[in-house]
Amino acid sequence: MVLTPEQQYQQSWLERQDYAERMQPLIGSLYRNRGIEICVYGRPLVSASTIDIIKSHKTVTKYEADKLRLRESFEFLEIIADLDLNPAKIDLGKLAYGYLFKGEGEGLSKQDYVKKALADVLDQDGSNEPQDVVLYGFGRIGRLLARLLIERNGPNANLRLRAIVVRGGKDGDLEKRASLLRRDSVHGPFNGSITVDSEANVIKANGTYIQVIYANSPDSIDYTQYGINNALIVDNTGIWKDEDGLGLHLKSKGTSKVLLTAPAGGNIKNIVYGVNHTDIEANDNIVCAASCTTNAITPVLKAINDEYGINNGHVETVHSYTNDQNLIDNFHKAERRGRAAALNMVLTSTGAAKAVAKALPELKGKLTGNAIRVPTPNVSMAIMNLNLGKETTEEALNDYLLEVALHSDLRDQVDFTSSTEIVSTDLVGNRYAGVVDSRATIVEGDRAVLYVWYDNEFGYSCQVVRVMQEMAGIKFPSLPLAN
Repeated sequence: MVLTPEQQYQQSWLERQDYAERMQPLIGSLYRNRGIEICVYGRPLVSASTIDIIKSHKTVTKYEADKLRLRESFEFLEIIADLDLNPAKIDLGKLAYGYLFKGEGEGLSKQDYVKKALADVLDQDGSNEPQDVVLYGFGRIGRLLARLLIERNGPNANLRLRAIVVRGGKDGDLEKRASLLRRDSVHGPFNGSITVDSEANVIKANGTYIQVIYANSPDSIDYTQYGINNALIVDNTGIWKDEDGLGLHLKSKGTSKVLLTAPAGGNIKNIVYGVNHTDIEANDNIVCAASCTTNAITPVLKAINDEYGINNGHVETVHSYTNDQNLIDNFHKAERRGRAAALNMVLTSTGAAKAVAKALPELKGKLTGNAIRVPTPNVSMAIMNLNLGKETTEEALNDYLLEVALHSDLRDQVDFTSSTEIVSTDLVGNRYAGVVDSRATIVEGDRAVLYVWYDNEFGYSCQVVRVMQEMAGIKFPSLPLAN
């Protein structure tokens, strides 16, 4: 029987649905029981719907010449599920595509090819002691970090969210904190179940038992009384930004290290994961994860500088408004920020361009920067006007940045889009530090203008988690390795 085009399409769609549904329990089990994150060309599949899994495979054609079918990648997923692997991020799409279309198997069977590609985490002693984590402050970044840590909960969770610390509140404070975790106007509802134990001051979320501690000072808490030891304190308040202030955390019993989720002063190391995370040493007790903008631009700037050199440049940030601005006109200690955030573009300053040099010293003194706060609640853009060390073309520069996004050591930081229709809301929830908008790239000889989107909340929070892992000595490789 010859099928009509309509019947062929319907049959193809049903087949894709079937394979996506068969993938879901394997992906879930790998993540929950083994700490394995499965993705397809960077698109996460953990907790993904069948449609999301199908769409992730469809995106492969944006980067490669051939289609990657679900029935093809499913075979490789089954092989992965049968192996004894340590926690890692595994790109199922690149793994399967490399074998099927790029000849990376070198005559090996699929099983032997997968074992070779995943050798770094195969049959290894990966017994890391779980790291207790305390979120000090529970605002926009604190709650997103909580979501990411809860998402990673399970027997192989190396980062364990044990507590959050907030200032003492009125009656109903605990319920309100839980509600803000449960509901988010920008990022949508929490994916799971949240309950509150008012007597114990505990929030229970998807199997994570989170102690809520009320305190007014970082040095006034005995964490050990809650069974918390050698904790990594993640300070999301932005109140303390130097060694003296952040050092107060280390005076509390049960703490070991502090990570600041804001630009720091003094000699504190400003870390942009993917660029200078290897600068973190075992005896670094206070570290800074820099700013969302610094995280967005530095990986792209490193890639450009490595290939072309950067003589100088200017970075203009078009940034969503934040909680430090006023909803309507009112007094504000900073210039212009007192004007209504949702009604105005507000010209302000940014230290992100100069802060790049803390992570990438070779660009010291070469960049200037400014910022415009705009009436959107999330997702920002950095416009980088760069004078390069050599001439290039728009096509060559975009091809290079696509290669960086797909196959370099910066592939977890730099994303790439060639969409002609993408707008800021399309990037809410994006897990990359920055997304190169290739359609906006401008090149004239040795001058290039690059447009980089970034989810200044969620993308940044993902970078913070990576720094947390590095501080805790947790090895979480991204496989297959970059070419």
